[in-house]
Amino acid sequence: MIAVNGVSVMFGGFTLFDSISFQIDKRDRIGLTGRNGAGKSTLLKIIAGENLPTEGNVATDNDCKVGYLPQTIVFDEGTTVRQEAAKAFSHLFAMQKELEVLNNQLAERTDYESDAYMKLIDTIHTMTERIAICGLSEMDGEIEVVLKGLGFKQSDLDRPCSEFSGGWRMRVELAKLLLMRPDIFLLDEPTNHLDIESITWLERFLQGYSGAVVVVSHDRAFLDNITNRTIEISLGKIYDYKVPYSQFESLRAERVEQQTRAYMNQQKQIKDTEEFIERFRYKATKAVQVQSRIKQLDKIERIEVEDLDTSHIVVRFQPAVRPGDVVLSAKEASKSYGDNLVIKDVNLSILRGEKVAFVGKNGEGKSTLVKMAMNQIPYDGDVHIGHNVHVGYFAQNQADLLDPELTVFDTVDRVAVGDIRKKLRDILGAFLFSGEDIDKKVKVLSGGERTRLAMVTLLLEPYNVLILDEPTNHLDLKTKGVLKEALRNFEGTVICVSHDRDFLNGLVDKVYEFADHQVKEFLGGISEFLEAKKISCFREYELRHGSKNATQQSEVVKDEPSLNKLGFEERKQLNKEIRKAEQAVQKIEKDIESVELQIAEMEEKMATGVTDEALFKSYGAMKQKLELLMEEWESANATLDECRSKLN
Repeated sequence: MIAVNGVSVMFGGFTLFDSISFQIDKRDRIGLTGRNGAGKSTLLKIIAGENLPTEGNVATDNDCKVGYLPQTIVFDEGTTVRQEAAKAFSHLFAMQKELEVLNNQLAERTDYESDAYMKLIDTIHTMTERIAICGLSEMDGEIEVVLKGLGFKQSDLDRPCSEFSGGWRMRVELAKLLLMRPDIFLLDEPTNHLDIESITWLERFLQGYSGAVVVVSHDRAFLDNITNRTIEISLGKIYDYKVPYSQFESLRAERVEQQTRAYMNQQKQIKDTEEFIERFRYKATKAVQVQSRIKQLDKIERIEVEDLDTSHIVVRFQPAVRPGDVVLSAKEASKSYGDNLVIKDVNLSILRGEKVAFVGKNGEGKSTLVKMAMNQIPYDGDVHIGHNVHVGYFAQNQADLLDPELTVFDTVDRVAVGDIRKKLRDILGAFLFSGEDIDKKVKVLSGGERTRLAMVTLLLEPYNVLILDEPTNHLDLKTKGVLKEALRNFEGTVICVSHDRDFLNGLVDKVYEFADHQVKEFLGGISEFLEAKKISCFREYELRHGSKNATQQSEVVKDEPSLNKLGFEERKQLNKEIRKAEQAVQKIEKDIESVELQIAEMEEKMATGVTDEALFKSYGAMKQKLELLMEEWESANATLDECRSKLN
């Protein structure tokens, strides 16, 4: 259906794609993967015809219909959810209007025996059949099925789109795309704004769809459930694997290991050659050999190995004034959108220094309460920001609010004030914007890069409270870890709206569950919350919460003994000890990895017949060091297990 032929993309002196080629066939289910900034979104735009490559082309069959869902969309105003979704049938509406015009023309004509009259009748007949085949008469039913599958209630369908958050409006755009029934779906992070029930419905829809799918997603389970092929973008090249994502990971590890060995061997060869050239460059007797080695060096096709992201972000938030004891409180707070009740009579208090999570299904009021606290929407009751509180707010669409025409550096330069401006390049470097990256315009950045840049702007002012609404959307696993570590070291208060268990685990020490218009407080971290629910992950939580047996299951949970026997301060201290123990384990594991690598290198040398006594001594010392590190690792893990057991 679609052939990508020798596509190259260059931005200034930077090569994003270097003559890549592949084909998308009918029923292909392709997961497009690669680190943030590798070019996944750019490639989707090129296939969709929205961007043109610097070189090469994309050939599409004449009758191939492409449906593209980007990460960011400029929404139209003034329509209801149903009306917006119905735009998927705009081509049929246009055809219907044209048919009405033709029928009117037919009624006015009297040349019944003419060729033109008979041709008009044939045209009307053909268009009538096409409209019938495309199912315009069943449009309303299809719209309701898709919108409800993506989480909308019947009462939502005739509400204005403007009443919904950006995440829910992205669902409307996804619904429009599904209703269009294209030959190929190009989906850029389609699950970012979906709860698990909607993700499960979308998986079933795509599994049964007759066309092709190309998807960019950081949801591993989603990729495994819908893909049968994985294309990785790395260093401007692509690697095509005919397997789902999980199998790709193991195959990729083997490929990277082979590339790394080949790279190391080549580097040794290059180094030896360069040393020979430098040593004998000025000796006339070696002139021929030197010239031969220079030519040999020029002919070598250099092997590239992708950086494994060993860089570490060290973020220091700006000093902030000390706030009062209570940074955020709610008393009898309620919010409805028309007849749709979201939260009712909510009471809570968040204290200085706490790190809390807002969890629950989409639509239960997490983001709504945040918007109430930020005074962005009207509400009933009282939501109060405490004394001396300076809030840094990261909304779901924060990355979309950046000026697309500014460069990365100009974006932060306009926000920064005072001495911090002298450190802007260091801060950007800490968030993986280095070299030419800082001169890129925002409009060419990937979704993950925009999110990181939006995070940087959050650091440039002295906030003592951070409110983060789904901050990990568009972030890969490495960047999530970087952000998590930065927030763990933040001395202020963190309020995080998220359903990402791995991100929240070890970060928060209190959980607020949003369900059935109410908010319930749980002391302890995410692991303790999920243990209290007798489940292992948010996927299971949301499926259980949305099932018909939710009431019975919740009663079973209530009958279980409480896990929150410790007081808040004790649990908070234990969580700190757990985080400290986890860091110790991670450090030792890195040391073990480094020592094992050195031992492997020594063994490789010894395998070639090297009999260097110094090498054997170093080898013995490294083996002893490894044994000591393994003992430290066991001790650190025992300490970690002991801390965790105290919470149970």
